[in-house]
Amino acid sequence: MLKKGGGLLKLIVLVLLLSCHVEAWAQPTALRLDASHAVVHAAPFLQYLEDPAHQLALADLPPLQPDSRGPWKPALNDRGNVNLGYSSSTYWLALPVSVAQHREDRLLEIAFSSLDHVEVYSPGDDGQYQRQFSGDLYPFNQRPYPHRNLVFPLQLPAGDYPIYIKVRSQGTLTVPINLWQVEAMHEHDQYAYSLLSLYYGALLALFFYNFLIYISTRETVFLFYVAFVGSMVVAQASLNGVGNQFLWPSWPVWGNVALPCGMAATGFFGVFFSRIFLNTRINFPRLDRFMLAFAGLFLFIFVSPLFIPYQASALLVSVAGIVFSLFVTSVAVSSYLHKNPGAFYFLLAWSAVLAGVVILGLRNLGWVPTNAFTIYSMQIGSAIEMLMLSFALADRITIMRKEKEQAQRDTLNAKQELVDALIKTEQELEERVALRTKEIEAVNTQLRHKERELRYMALHDALTGLANRTLMNDSLKRALARAGRDNSLVAVLLIDLDGFKEVNDSYGHAAGDLVLQVVAARLRKVTRVSDVTARLGGDEFVVVLEDTHGTEDAVRIAEKLVVELSRPVEGGLHISASIGIALSPGGQMSEDALLRLADQAMYEAKLAGRNRWHVASLDEYDSAT
Repeated sequence: MLKKGGGLLKLIVLVLLLSCHVEAWAQPTALRLDASHAVVHAAPFLQYLEDPAHQLALADLPPLQPDSRGPWKPALNDRGNVNLGYSSSTYWLALPVSVAQHREDRLLEIAFSSLDHVEVYSPGDDGQYQRQFSGDLYPFNQRPYPHRNLVFPLQLPAGDYPIYIKVRSQGTLTVPINLWQVEAMHEHDQYAYSLLSLYYGALLALFFYNFLIYISTRETVFLFYVAFVGSMVVAQASLNGVGNQFLWPSWPVWGNVALPCGMAATGFFGVFFSRIFLNTRINFPRLDRFMLAFAGLFLFIFVSPLFIPYQASALLVSVAGIVFSLFVTSVAVSSYLHKNPGAFYFLLAWSAVLAGVVILGLRNLGWVPTNAFTIYSMQIGSAIEMLMLSFALADRITIMRKEKEQAQRDTLNAKQELVDALIKTEQELEERVALRTKEIEAVNTQLRHKERELRYMALHDALTGLANRTLMNDSLKRALARAGRDNSLVAVLLIDLDGFKEVNDSYGHAAGDLVLQVVAARLRKVTRVSDVTARLGGDEFVVVLEDTHGTEDAVRIAEKLVVELSRPVEGGLHISASIGIALSPGGQMSEDALLRLADQAMYEAKLAGRNRWHVASLDEYDSAT
């Protein structure tokens, strides 16, 4: 019997060892980056190292072990996210990556904007690590990449190496890391910013609508509702980074505490709105004392960053928000059981907020996974709450009106006349709203047309209709970037008109303007639709050629331009053109250096007798670079 038991024990131990070995073998050791993945989530590959004394530097970090042994630990917790909760320590995160044959341009996004201080260390082409930093303790214009989240542009050389991220924050240490391709992130941002615009647009509409109702009715419940919505906007704008980007980009002191202060203000005004709406002072006097106590607590949390650590304030507002949401929901249940007007919709509204607050608080504490639903749970709950509170106000008003009708049944005729008058007023109001809506739509259409016209005027030359210097510089920069990726060739033709000054002096500026318009038309005739043709000013023009196969293509275009521009202009006006040609293979040169090189070549063409072209020599290329 002992032998059988011993054999069974050995079998169990063997199975456990094999499972641990398989698990360790299956654990991915490095994040492989290639062009096939638009976005990669880094959480399964991250390892972390805690630095309670804030003393470790990059050079002091121990090497990574492929099997996650040693001081480095897997950062992914058992809930499938990287959430270290509340901690005063500094944390180092290591992300081992494997880059394929070519360099990868990526955007490293930490999709949690409330972190105080983040440093990212990535290797350059020379193998030396480069440091970038960001966080809500710094002005927005100091961020390495303009984004509501913390985003770091990386140019990763080929090879296997780790990327290091240093994180320190007094709030919750949630570190969701994604590596995006640039275009993929831009597409994702359009969708995300659109949803945020809809959300904040709805909140602001409710804010101003109820503020106007308060001005009209002077009912205090609307004033507290307006303050409640405004505080919610501040808290949510801080939570998702919109506040740091658009509302207070140069005020990092406020941006660092806006989240707990905004949440505390939301709770404070939510208490008084609930007291008035549910009439707890009359209906539930004992519970009303607790409501006042919660108001005092939220007021204390609002001012607490002045004299207690931020971390304590963040913990207090998370716990207080959960407890108050539970409490006010229980009060709403009691009010519903007592059949108070609007209590049912009020209960639904606070149940949605309760769910959002509880999920957000549990996520902040690291007790539930971090994902899109838990991060935006407060926004989802608040959006549902606003809708339900609108129904609650409407339901409350409807019930009170029915009670009033019941009490005034003896004056039915007078009341009927009032109802008819109200119906007529509502119809007139609907007609006016419909008419006003059409007027606004017409004005918006005109504004859109004007905006398109202004945008066109800002990027094009008014006389010739060609691209101006701003649009040309932007187009040339993008062309060089594409050439760098595709290892293709970009050519710049800088054109200066010969004899244009004599035309202006002899025939006047009207004739000169006509010559410039004719030149623009001839440039369009010779160049391709995909080529960028611009007027830099005066009698200088630029043509940017992409996808050229060599110097011969650029020269062929230049020869056509020389012939085309030497033809007489209507009225017997004669001009010619000196053209400088500069080429940038593989996008190796900057746009300024390439334009300077083309300018030098143009002057060489003028010195050689004008009405000709000249290709920049290798010596001129070296001097420009």
